[in-house]
Amino acid sequence: MGRMLIQTVTETAGAGLAAACERKDSPFLGQDAGMLAGIGELGVAIGDDPEAVFAACNAVMEFSIPTATVVHAPMAAKHGVAHVVGTTGLTADQEAILAKAGKTAPIIYAPNMSVSVNLMFALVEHMARLLGPEQYDIEIVEMHHKHKIDAPSGTAVGLGQAAARGRGIDLSHNAQWSRAGQTGARRTGDIGFATLRGGDVVGEHTVVFAAAGERLELTHRCTNRQLFAGGAVRAALWTEGKPPGLYRMNDVLGLSL
Repeated sequence: MGRMLIQTVTETAGAGLAAACERKDSPFLGQDAGMLAGIGELGVAIGDDPEAVFAACNAVMEFSIPTATVVHAPMAAKHGVAHVVGTTGLTADQEAILAKAGKTAPIIYAPNMSVSVNLMFALVEHMARLLGPEQYDIEIVEMHHKHKIDAPSGTAVGLGQAAARGRGIDLSHNAQWSRAGQTGARRTGDIGFATLRGGDVVGEHTVVFAAAGERLELTHRCTNRQLFAGGAVRAALWTEGKPPGLYRMNDVLGLSL
């Protein structure tokens, strides 16, 4: 994702790469970011000081791990710099740290930066509102590459949250994260999840609305990470002139159903 972000920034009008950061034990430290991304020298060396990145930029895009993101968000608040967060797997307490940072800086946090996936969130919410739990069971199936470290994916959880909003329920009280053994009959109103891992699958998500005699499925398949990079850069440009706040991609895209 880092390489893809660098490439996308250089290809986007109005955007420029000011700094890049990796973990302290990364083998890429000191290398030119453009050379690492395969697009030629940019004169920006990969560093290991995130504070310096926030001091040098108008907006910082991050795809990392939750424990790193919650350290970086206060830096965004300190410098008043926009922070676009594509990290997944954050807990409620970690999300609260982003919300706090949003009081003094524009923070965009989304489980998926793809424009079409965010449209899918909106559609799922609308569909769940129209297709009631007495007739339609909701199941969410996702598959990713074998190296992904969180499950279910942040996007799958986001789809579950969208479905829960549509039905006016709390996902934490209605989610069925997995099934094994003698589970008994399916509870009415549950939102089920199935997680698949294998190969080099970038990301696939299907939301199933299953009823007697019919099944409605909404699917998104990603074959190129450029989708996420393009959405993140679009979000970063959108933050220009925006007041502090915790924003979502639907704010960036103006999505409303």
